[in-house]
Amino acid sequence: MQYEIKQKDKFRYVEEGKGEPLVLLHGLFGTPSNFSGLFEYFRSNNRVIIPQLPLLDLDILHTSVGGVAKYVNRFLETLELNDVHLLGNSLGGHVALVHTLKNPQRVKSLILTGSSGLFENGMGDTYPRRGDYEYIKKKASLTFYDPAVATKELVDEIYSITNNRLKVIKIIALAKSAIRNNLGEELKQINKPTLLIWGNNDTITPPFVGHEFNKLILNSELHFIDKCGHAPMMEVPDEFNKMLHGFLNKLQHS
Repeated sequence: MQYEIKQKDKFRYVEEGKGEPLVLLHGLFGTPSNFSGLFEYFRSNNRVIIPQLPLLDLDILHTSVGGVAKYVNRFLETLELNDVHLLGNSLGGHVALVHTLKNPQRVKSLILTGSSGLFENGMGDTYPRRGDYEYIKKKASLTFYDPAVATKELVDEIYSITNNRLKVIKIIALAKSAIRNNLGEELKQINKPTLLIWGNNDTITPPFVGHEFNKLILNSELHFIDKCGHAPMMEVPDEFNKMLHGFLNKLQHS
């Protein structure tokens, strides 16, 4: 995905389109390109915005789910964004949840896919194992139902991150923060319309996690996609976009 990176103050982001704002938050090893299929589809009807989350560039004291949620709130304030449709994948979903709990006035709806916040299988106790390319490749491919989605480019990117000692420390800090920051007790406070899209073959946040979110977020609807892992918007973008389009359309006409 090659789009112009915009900058306002310290915030870097991709933005195209006009209409109701749709803000997309990527996960721990994610980049804005994870949303390329979604971005292409929705920019004709929505103002689609993808901030580059500095997950591994925050100082260590703010390298936490709460620290990233504060960053997102400052980003939305800087761009003067209100009534946003906030979408998050994996850790990005967790950040979207924390942001919605703390700043409900900014959020019109919430879309979660493979979100952490209740339960997740991390990359394993030995992760990240520095310098072991095959191990990283195997772990990256487990994110998807179809291992071919874990392209060499994606694996190379994760491999280079895990070979940076400071970044590894921050990955571990974020992963521990996600485990500590379990939202089970708080989710009932969320009353925003919420769409949950889950891969039936997600091994990181398995299907029961989607069911649990659906049970705890009162105004939520849950959809499963077969032959799909932890990042449906990457693996099956057409099905994902159709579900999201239906949800946003329904909100517009309600």
